[in-house]
Amino acid sequence: MKRTDGRALHQIRPVKITKNYLKYPAGSALIEMGNTKVICTASVEESVPRWLKEEQGGGGWITSEYSMLPGASSQRSQREAAKGKVGGRTQEIQRLIGRSLRAVVDMDKLGSRTIWIDCDVIQADGGTRTASITGGFVALRLAVEKLIKENKLSETPILEPVAAVSVGIVAGTPVLDLCYEEDFAADVDMNVVMTRAGHFVEVQGTAEAKPFSEQEMKKMLALAGNGIRHLIAAQEKCF
Repeated sequence: MKRTDGRALHQIRPVKITKNYLKYPAGSALIEMGNTKVICTASVEESVPRWLKEEQGGGGWITSEYSMLPGASSQRSQREAAKGKVGGRTQEIQRLIGRSLRAVVDMDKLGSRTIWIDCDVIQADGGTRTASITGGFVALRLAVEKLIKENKLSETPILEPVAAVSVGIVAGTPVLDLCYEEDFAADVDMNVVMTRAGHFVEVQGTAEAKPFSEQEMKKMLALAGNGIRHLIAAQEKCF
């Protein structure tokens, strides 16, 4: 199989992460994966949701908001604010980003505060949710380092890095990091979130037509593991 952009089957798109991309957030990063570009910011709020106080009695919280700018794709998409509600896909992605980042943070050490991770897609070419998780972690870590510098935290609550990547089966072949054309034509589309230790946070896999086998799934997970190791190395270069 020949990929649309000439990459090898196991090859991730070119990755660039620019830290402190914006001036005002506690942490920010621009992540570029091929033609997909996402601005990720981390903002600190010195309080937690009321339900968290009632249910757990302490600890912090990490949550996320995600959006795609109207000009991020070839056809303008309407702002969800203009519709008066957040769509189901957006809600799903926001929850995925939040779960992924909370999985690698000790909430008790974070203290009674909330860190908001905002992910805004400025250009979309496949893999926007996985890029948001990878870039969101960099923004989160920058915000935590700022809290330590300001003596608001005595130690980092971050347990280990986390990143995410897409894999799939295109024309019967497992491939890593799908661009839009590949994602559109994929027989199987899967998103994998994994920590540096190789532990899974989440695996979202769907057969668009023909069901996939256990052997094919193992091949896709192996591809994802290699890709995520590459992404975590890119994250580490920011620090």
